[in-house]
Amino acid sequence: MKTLREIMTTNCETVTPDENIYQIAVMMEQNDIGFVPVVRGDRLIGVVTDRDLAVRGYATKRPGSTPAEEVMTKDIVTASPDMSVDEAAELMSREMIRRLAVVEDGRLVGVVAIGDLAMQDQFQHMASSALRDISEHTDVPHH
Repeated sequence: MKTLREIMTTNCETVTPDENIYQIAVMMEQNDIGFVPVVRGDRLIGVVTDRDLAVRGYATKRPGSTPAEEVMTKDIVTASPDMSVDEAAELMSREMIRRLAVVEDGRLVGVVAIGDLAMQDQFQHMASSALRDISEHTDVPHH
């Protein structure tokens, strides 16, 4: 059975809590990503998603100089690198998330996206089912 360690992206773009949201938006655009882990040293303290930028940043009229720490999601769902791919798919479906930070002893070691799961032949159905479940709930307000 494959684990997240085998499929996760390990060379992730990250930011510090004091980097501003304009820089993060540019980083997302340049790297075609919508999820950036926020780290202090190598410790994961939150994530900034494209939705965080839109809803907690620009929609509340925060300037581009606003630090990541003010808009980041703090209560994030994480996984262990030894979690199986099917467990990760179930977790992502249950929590309605498309990306999962992979953490070992509090340190960010990688990121897995729902698309990474879909690349695994035996999990293609599970990943597409999880993505469908997640997508059906994207219009629901998050508090």
